[in-house]
Amino acid sequence: MTLQNIAIIGLGLIGASLLRALKSLPAERSSSLYIKGYDPGIPQDEREELLHLGLDRFEERKQELYDADLIILAAPAATNITLLDEISRLAPKSTLVTDVSSTKSQIARRASELQLDFIGMHPMAGREQQGYKASQDGLLHDRPLVLCCKPELCMDGRAAELRSLLEAIGCRVFFMDPEEHDRMVASVSHLPQLLSTTLMNHCGKHIETAGPGFNAMTRLAGSPWVIWEDIIATNQENISTELKAFSRELETLAEEIEQGNLEHLAKAFSSANRLRHELNTRTVQ
Repeated sequence: MTLQNIAIIGLGLIGASLLRALKSLPAERSSSLYIKGYDPGIPQDEREELLHLGLDRFEERKQELYDADLIILAAPAATNITLLDEISRLAPKSTLVTDVSSTKSQIARRASELQLDFIGMHPMAGREQQGYKASQDGLLHDRPLVLCCKPELCMDGRAAELRSLLEAIGCRVFFMDPEEHDRMVASVSHLPQLLSTTLMNHCGKHIETAGPGFNAMTRLAGSPWVIWEDIIATNQENISTELKAFSRELETLAEEIEQGNLEHLAKAFSSANRLRHELNTRTVQ
């Protein structure tokens, strides 16, 4: 293995969960991993807690931080893009760089401009709570993870090692190009977040009488804006397209209900039931 010296920049929910997952691998594999990290948002008196989670060193010196076989950028999307310039100056040319941002086109384009060895990745996992205290070593287990790399390129060298590490911690790896990825997440990730937020605000005056169904539907409304600001800013066109398409679906639904077209609604429920069953089956497997 050549991916032994790993730097994680951003030790929040995903960064710390990756750390914990890698350090929870069987000893014959985890013992070869030296993981250092940095997060400016973690105060001095809490850094010891990250060492208990498996971090080998909290590294503030940038030259030493970027001197790694693998750099994982786990900060907000815009910050990750900005850090690429610094990495291109300070990291060895052989360093493989990846990120866990929820959008991929802009960061992939900038990495290409800087001629970095870069493979974007996106673990499709998360929680409404943020920060390393909400991290879990099993957060990414059996969850989809997208690598923005052609499958054949991940069969050799460090790209193959990265894929192997991700599969070792239980991720189900999929391959997409950055543009396809951003269209996909606008549909199945960004749209649900914005719908949940809007639904909560729309129905806010009735929440005292809301039941568990409403609570389940609005779980994502607890997500912080500080995370979503960069996501929306770096995927505006795709998100706007999905919102407009969904608004047309809502208009059609309102018309069907107004006209009492129960047959059409029955078909919609049947289709949704089937798709929901497929989703649950894949999640459990």
